[in-house]
This record gives sequence, C-alpha cells and structure tokens, in this order.
Amino acid sequence: MSILVYTENWDGKFKKLSFELISYAAELAKKLSTSVISLSIGNVEEAELKKLGAYGATKVLSATDAKLKNLDNQVYTSVIAQAAVKENAAVILFANNNSGKALAPRLSVKLKAGLVTGVTAIPSNLEPFTITKKVYTSKAFANVVIKTPVKVLSLMQNAFGIIEAPVTAVIENFSPEINTADIKTEVKEVSKVTGKILLTDAEIVVSGGRGMKGPENWAPIEELAALLGGATACSRPVSDEGWRPHEEHTGQTGKIIAPNLYFAFGISGAIQHLGGISSSKCIVAINKDPDAPIFEAADYGIVGDALKVLPEIIAAVKELKAS
Repeated sequence: MSILVYTENWDGKFKKLSFELISYAAELAKKLSTSVISLSIGNVEEAELKKLGAYGATKVLSATDAKLKNLDNQVYTSVIAQAAVKENAAVILFANNNSGKALAPRLSVKLKAGLVTGVTAIPSNLEPFTITKKVYTSKAFANVVIKTPVKVLSLMQNAFGIIEAPVTAVIENFSPEINTADIKTEVKEVSKVTGKILLTDAEIVVSGGRGMKGPENWAPIEELAALLGGATACSRPVSDEGWRPHEEHTGQTGKIIAPNLYFAFGISGAIQHLGGISSSKCIVAINKDPDAPIFEAADYGIVGDALKVLPEIIAAVKELKAS
C-alpha cells in the first residue's frame, strides 16, 4: 500500500503547490503507516525530482514519453491509473487546481474510487475514513466518509503548508502504456505572461473591483503590489469591461487562488468572487458600502472610498519599508 501524489511541474520545475502536496501526503502516510510516491509527468531533471524527497517522497516515478508533452485529460488519467495500480496506491492525491479538477474525477470513475475534492485537513478518523472539506462557497465545513478501498483526494491550496521531512527519494523511470489514438489534445500556440508574478503563485495579491471607477485608476493597485512583492488581480466585472486582462480575473469562473494576504479594493464580494478567494489566509477589504458582502469574509475591513484609502496604505507601506 502507498500514497501516490501527482506532482505537476511547470517548464520542468516544481512550485510550492507540489511541495505542499508531498508534505500533506507525508503526514497522512504516518497515520496509514505507509510511504509517499510521487508521479511526475514530463521532462524534469533528476536534481529537481530529488527535491521532492525533502518533503517526504521516498520514490519518484518519472514519465518522460514525448507523447505526454501536453496535458490530455484522458491520457494522463490512464497514466496515473497505471501508476496507482503499479504502486498499490490506497490514496491518490491531486492539487485542487484546474488540472486536479480535470483529472481527479476521471480517475475516480476509472478506479471506482471514492472522491473528495477541496480537502482542508488530514483525516480525522481512519475507520471509517473521514475527511474535512469546505462547502457552500467556503461558508461551512463538511466531514465526508469514504468507504471504497481506493480513495482520490484533491487538496485546497495553502490549506496545509509546506513541512520538510527529508528522505532520500529514489528516482525510477516509468513507462506506461499509451494509446496514441486516445490523444485528442493538440497545442498549437502557447502565450505566457512574463515579467510579473503569476497570480496563482503569489503569496500576496492586490485586487480591484468596480469601486476603482475605471482602468485609469489602476496604477496605485500595481504600485502596492510591487511594493509588497505581490500580484495584481480583479473581479469579473472589471475583466468583462476590459479594464484589466482576463488572466487577472479571480472567482469561480476565473482563477482560484489561496494567497497568504489578499487585498480587495472596491470589490463588493459577490458569491462567485468569494468562491475564488475564500481560501486566502488573510483578507483585507476596502469598500465604501458598510453592508458589502466582502466584509463577511474579510479578516480586516475598512469602510471608505478605495481611491482615497489606497494612497494612504501605499504611504504607510513605504514608511514601514524605509524604517
């Protein structure tokens, strides 16, 4: 028996998300008295693969077949299923990001395994296997029982943290059977944002809504983000109006993020937006409407005009950094 973790890489490098998954799996492995095995798909150098051992992965399966260059849900699901069978995995773990949301349900059906998405903690009980997840747009928690022998979980980002548990990771080449006829996805062009912190990787996010009044008022948002070493974001109405690029849109229909600190300037806090940012460790809301829904989710709130409060926060940050 083992715990299999799908560790996604970006251009051959692992990010915080992958290390958090291994950390979570290592803690779960202690309770199950088993080991953690990582599955890496794509070309990743051995030195990078071994980094997973710092967080508790005892073995890393490396699948480098050229046919796996691009994510294809059907093919990747087959590869992960083969790895799970090979390693007799009792638990298969994904990140609760776009890839995980696409792959975990498919794998659950393929292996006839119970699925819980968006888990936030280590199981509270093993017999029966009981695990906690957020429900109702993160307004409540549910304890879900899985009764199947094999279990598929996806972990909410920033829900567990990164914990070092150094072991020597054995790197093993993995050559799964791949049916070329199953490959339906063809990537013709890739356009990447450069010169800025990716929204999904940012520890600090400064976001704006319609309360910013227009695209001409966005310079202070960018300035505060730069001062704090963070990324910029926006609500859906802002991206729909063309004030900001769509890659900055956060919410249920945009990017799901979980930074340590999230600033919401002039964002009312519609349920769709809260669904994308509710896993943030700390939410600071600035809105002139004291009854705005964002204040119900915020850890700290300021009732005031975002355009007037923002310069004061920037000045305070500058003063703090200069001291």
